[in-house]
Amino acid sequence: MMIIVKNPARLEITAELIKKVRINKAKVFFVIVILVLAALPSYYFYNQYQQTQELLQNPNLAVNTQIQDLVNAVGKLMVLPANEKPTVATVSDITKLVDQPFFANAQNGDKVLIYTQSKKAILYRESINKIIEVAPVNLGQTAQNPSTPTTTPTPVIAPR
Repeated sequence: MMIIVKNPARLEITAELIKKVRINKAKVFFVIVILVLAALPSYYFYNQYQQTQELLQNPNLAVNTQIQDLVNAVGKLMVLPANEKPTVATVSDITKLVDQPFFANAQNGDKVLIYTQSKKAILYRESINKIIEVAPVNLGQTAQNPSTPTTTPTPVIAPR
């Protein structure tokens, strides 16, 4: 089959148009790639913003999340009591605890996980991801006089 070209100038124009269309396709592709790359961080930060707003609206969710993260970190280091949520405390002033042997190696900022049903206390240091001390918990059970109001027993860490 033979193609007869009546106007060679028109053939050149067509070739130039094809080149321009290819260049335009490349430009469109480049613009799409740039838009996608700009949209990904926007989505990420929007998602982070939504999660932060949810935590601000529900402070208990934030506390539960922190406790669960702490339990997960300690759970990687030792077997924790199952089906029990610990009471978590933070060592804020070690000078007040110097007379208790459980806190002999404690530092300010250490976390104490107290499992009341399992009667176990765990001293954990987040900065180095190590368990510092584990001890049994002795819940102070006192004889109650019927005329005195009842109080909730406070956990006391028993030395080993």
